[in-house]
Amino acid sequence: MPELPEVESLAGFLRERAVGRTVLAVDVVAIQALKTFDPPVSALGGLTVTGVSRHGKFLDLDCDGLHLVIHLARAGWLRWRDDLSGARPVRPGKGPLAARLRLAPDEEGLAPGFELTEAGTQKRLALYVVRDPAEVPGVASLGPDPLAETFTADALKRIVGGNRTQIKGLLRDQKVIAGIGNAYSDEVLHAARMSPFKIASTLTDAQIADLHEAIVETLREAVERARGLAAKDLKAEKKSGLRVHNRAGQPCDVCGDTIREVSFADSSLQYCPTCQTGGKPLADRRLSRLLK
Repeated sequence: MPELPEVESLAGFLRERAVGRTVLAVDVVAIQALKTFDPPVSALGGLTVTGVSRHGKFLDLDCDGLHLVIHLARAGWLRWRDDLSGARPVRPGKGPLAARLRLAPDEEGLAPGFELTEAGTQKRLALYVVRDPAEVPGVASLGPDPLAETFTADALKRIVGGNRTQIKGLLRDQKVIAGIGNAYSDEVLHAARMSPFKIASTLTDAQIADLHEAIVETLREAVERARGLAAKDLKAEKKSGLRVHNRAGQPCDVCGDTIREVSFADSSLQYCPTCQTGGKPLADRRLSRLLK
């Protein structure tokens, strides 16, 4: 799933290539992906892309004051094309293509743009055409951005105070902190040397300070690694920079212990026992149920 660093990089990528260009059309293939009807998606045609920004994990293209807001969900991605003039007409079907944005041709006759694709059978990619990004429910309910200057250790202390949620779940909750998903929450907790099952309200001031530092540094480092990369290279860059996520069975780069995994109904987390849980493996609840 694209998280804050990847969406930030996609926003930068599109600023360089789309801002100042005129939208020729937005073709929606997966009808269920379009979550709004007023203004219609056709209203984007003829408008100029004036800015590209990020709200948590939402990508926002400002087109003369009308906003195309994109949420790539778990399996969505953005695929840039230098020339879509010869692309086949889009037709609803079972393929991965969800939508296509075509920009007007340049002086050389090239018509660049991008395609939004989504793998798998669970189609959650979402498109919104709105006058204000705050009209998108997911944007309106976002918690603070962890890379904002206002996200201080004291701000994090107020967030965790009295919260009986496990810290792993709290970090992934977009209404609490915007932009962190399954992968970077694993990375943050490993950097903070903290168990993913630790209850948020039990954190000491020192642990909160360590967690805040881990959040900011982990995300900033990931953003810097992704800066300037083409959209097609971002997935590989993210994978190469991960220390624990999706590395179950491999040695920890810090201590050499074997990275372990806890599975859930539709996801999993990875952690290092030595670095995070005092050497004790966490109970895998799904496996425990299977053994009963």
